[in-house]
Amino acid sequence: MMIRRFRAADAGALADLFHASVREIGGRDYSPAQVAAWSPSPPEPEDIIRRAAGRIVLIAVNAEDEPLGYIELEPNGHIDHFYCRPDIVGSGIGSALYAALEAEASRLGIAILRVEASEAARRFFERKGFVMDSRNDFVVNGVPIHNYRMSKTIGAR
Repeated sequence: MMIRRFRAADAGALADLFHASVREIGGRDYSPAQVAAWSPSPPEPEDIIRRAAGRIVLIAVNAEDEPLGYIELEPNGHIDHFYCRPDIVGSGIGSALYAALEAEASRLGIAILRVEASEAARRFFERKGFVMDSRNDFVVNGVPIHNYRMSKTIGAR
């Protein structure tokens, strides 16, 4: 496994990875209706490319350069997407991605990381030292769902 920066050619694979992760991993904590509202279909690759603009997108890839997971950092310290292929969850790849993101954030002088975490992501981020700031209840595509606003002070280098 290697971690590298996003390339436009990754967009289709990341769209599929996102959708599969929401459907399988999200389905462990959310209802079928909530999962369907969260990701009714894979996003368009062009949308992934647009999302990447102005963000640091780190991708874990295997020896064949196929994406295993990815994480996005916005310049203000907000972690947006953080998804791994369902078949590798629990293997340490997510932890490696997060460690690389935190190191990059620190290098850039970002002192506080923030995230809106799903149920599964909340458990992950708590293990990484994040604290829960609040629960967010909202509606997506007509379906009530929730996540958690979390933060962590990392200190900048």
